[in-house]
Amino acid sequence: MSDHQTLYDLVVIGGGINGVGIATDAAGRGLSVFLCEKDDLASHTSSASSKLIHGGLRYLEHKEFRLVREALAEREVLLAKAPHIIRPMRFIMPHQPHLRPAWLIRTGLFFYDHLGKREKLAGSNHIRFHPIDSPLKDDITHGFEYSDCAVDDARLVVLNAIQAQEMGAKVVTRTRCLSAQRQNGLWRVELENAQGIYQIKAKVLVNAAGPWVAQFIQQDLQLKSPYGVRLIQGSHLIVPQLYEGNKAYIMQNNDQRIVFAIPYLGKYTLIGTTDNEYLGNPNHVEITEKEIDYLLDISNKYFKTQLTSAHIVATFSGVRSLCDDESDNPSAVTRDYTLALNHEFEDEAPLLSVFGGKLTTYRKLAESALDLLSPFFVEMKKSWTEKALLPGAENLNSIEELVAQLQDKLSGISHELATRWVHAYGTRLWLFLNQATSVHELGQDFGHGLYAQEVDYLVEHEWAVSTDDILKRRTKLYLEFSENDVFTLDNYLIEVHERRLQRDVA
Repeated sequence: MSDHQTLYDLVVIGGGINGVGIATDAAGRGLSVFLCEKDDLASHTSSASSKLIHGGLRYLEHKEFRLVREALAEREVLLAKAPHIIRPMRFIMPHQPHLRPAWLIRTGLFFYDHLGKREKLAGSNHIRFHPIDSPLKDDITHGFEYSDCAVDDARLVVLNAIQAQEMGAKVVTRTRCLSAQRQNGLWRVELENAQGIYQIKAKVLVNAAGPWVAQFIQQDLQLKSPYGVRLIQGSHLIVPQLYEGNKAYIMQNNDQRIVFAIPYLGKYTLIGTTDNEYLGNPNHVEITEKEIDYLLDISNKYFKTQLTSAHIVATFSGVRSLCDDESDNPSAVTRDYTLALNHEFEDEAPLLSVFGGKLTTYRKLAESALDLLSPFFVEMKKSWTEKALLPGAENLNSIEELVAQLQDKLSGISHELATRWVHAYGTRLWLFLNQATSVHELGQDFGHGLYAQEVDYLVEHEWAVSTDDILKRRTKLYLEFSENDVFTLDNYLIEVHERRLQRDVA
């Protein structure tokens, strides 16, 4: 493929939450932006989280007050920006006096209630459990309750990518950055996709490669990384619903760690996460037997319903790329982010690298990144993302109202499917319905509420290529699909991609 040699203000490497956050913010400030991701959007760390937008109650023990304050404020901001994929959730912490005294928890929750602005979320309180209706073991008699939020993490990434593209950014997946070199005050960036190798140029290069951030600097840029990276593996179990209700539980363990039990997709409970040093290839992270035993053990210490490995429906694992603060304890390594700007000479093209960070603070991280880069773009517009709605939140009055509208306009749709669509797409669902008035007009039925028209939309507008892109990251239907179902969808996607290829050639 011949060199494009297109010049962009910003080239962003990495399609996780930090990469798309920076790309969105920059595009909205009037910069020309190119973002590339070597796999699918959110295909690694950003889809392997505990699915929470939270202040990080346990970070208070490590005196990370700045991070907690910022994260607490961002809960409210993000809840307003994307109420279809983010929702308030109450968290119950059963009290175990031998692990943390009640006064310490009350003090922590007081700070949690008051460190950041809190308008929509309820404050904390003390609660008592009644043995008859509590899912917890009878010897657990009281605890504490507080607020945080749950999120569809992968869709948060995709919605930011859509917004970046609508602001003028070019977003490409399955495109690897092979190398980048400074040349005549610019970056010459070499990229590879299925069609071949090509080049673009950039005034600034942003390294948001997550677990590969230091490797990218050392191997692809041939530079020295300013910080070391600690890869911390976090694994989760998905099991059948452990208890009734929509509240999460936060379970303390003897090692001073905490593990969540979170209602998931209406019929499951998500249990996680672990915190272990990871030394392997970030492309191939898998839960270990030791982690499975650890998570089952802590759940069984708290809940009446006892779990074995036979109850596990699915597992997932990811690695968090944290800036190395030389802590001996993986759980104590800072979750805060560090932005490293490499620009030693006036005529040298800048490099900005992102170390660490968490889902909740991605927007503030992006703002900080653009503030650092502002001297290089004197005409750049001001920050804008705090009040801007993410795609699907436009004209969304309430989830319930939109579900009712959808059921009224599309005959044959179940309440379950309407709810899934509203939570995934918000008001953007009308785009892929395309004037359909019945589910029978939506094309091939792959089962479990997935129709051809939704698949076509995901391929055309959300960078979906494979069944994993659609089932694991865009819809979460992988938990329902059989091997035969997946095979059928695979064949359909082959046909879709062949049609697109023929259309592009024509």
